[in-house]
Amino acid sequence: MLDALLSSPLIAAAGALIFGYLCGSIPFGVILTRLAGTQDIRSVGSGNIGATNVLRTGNKALAAATLLGDMLKGTAAVLIVGANSTQYLALLAGFGAFLGHLFPVWLGFKGGKGVATGLGIFLVLAPWAAIAGVVTYLAAYGATRISSVGSLAGTAVCALGTFVVHGWTSPVSWAGLALAVLILVRHRENISRLVRGEEKRMRV
Repeated sequence: MLDALLSSPLIAAAGALIFGYLCGSIPFGVILTRLAGTQDIRSVGSGNIGATNVLRTGNKALAAATLLGDMLKGTAAVLIVGANSTQYLALLAGFGAFLGHLFPVWLGFKGGKGVATGLGIFLVLAPWAAIAGVVTYLAAYGATRISSVGSLAGTAVCALGTFVVHGWTSPVSWAGLALAVLILVRHRENISRLVRGEEKRMRV
């Protein structure tokens, strides 16, 4: 009976998704700022738990550590599941990690915007597309000093890059598009502020 359950595609898919979700739901921004003795990151700036908001505390090392942690939880989910199964299950684990970052159960399902975690996922699934996204982010952010502009531009290039690298029939490409749409939705308030000319520039 147990062997039959473990060999079930549905059980395997659910397991990959849940494992990825648990990896992604680790709130590194909250954990690291608490360990460092700073105030709750959710009460700073935008209230977001990601590296950009951690940077607003003025602690660049802490922001870098948050960025790395948020990236690696996506990377780890894909690599661990992918090493022992199929690309399909690795994709599910990556998607689960992304959802875990956006909606962590430990924080009342109020998480981040998913850019760093998405990058970590696609550094494994489509590394050249991910690198192109990083270069675009740096260029856009450098030109504007607005993190959301860099994030949105980098996400768009990464999503497009997955189609260039893998083609229109690959599930990796469509996964990249799905994550890009979710990141766009999570940035809706930033987009509104950009349209109004009210989005703040980073000064750290």
